[in-house]
Amino acid sequence: MKSNKRRRAEIMAKRDVRRERAQREAERTARRIPESIQIPSEAAVVNPANLAPYNSYGDPEFVQRGYYLNREFTCRDCGVVEVWRATQQKWWYEVAQGDVNSTAVRCRKCRRRERDRRNAARRVHLAGLAKKRT
Repeated sequence: MKSNKRRRAEIMAKRDVRRERAQREAERTARRIPESIQIPSEAAVVNPANLAPYNSYGDPEFVQRGYYLNREFTCRDCGVVEVWRATQQKWWYEVAQGDVNSTAVRCRKCRRRERDRRNAARRVHLAGLAKKRT
């Protein structure tokens, strides 16, 4: 039987190996961007180590390219053409750990309206449950 101290040391060693592997992969991805290519000023650089795990055989387009670009989309609700900025994409994919296959579908106003609608429906539902219990 192993002691807790030995088990803990093995776990920490495995974590170190994983961190080193992720760092090497990030460096490899950074090296994929040729020095001669100029990154646009509105672009944001991708850090693949911060992306949520995705089970795919290939990397998404922005990972292969090495940076995020502004993308236009049409709002699902109101039909307005909006721009999903590179910095917003970086936040969504790397900080919020959003799925790498997802994209923006609603403008800011419609997202806020949909969020308020869901919250109101939740309040009505919970009030109904509370009334039913008493």
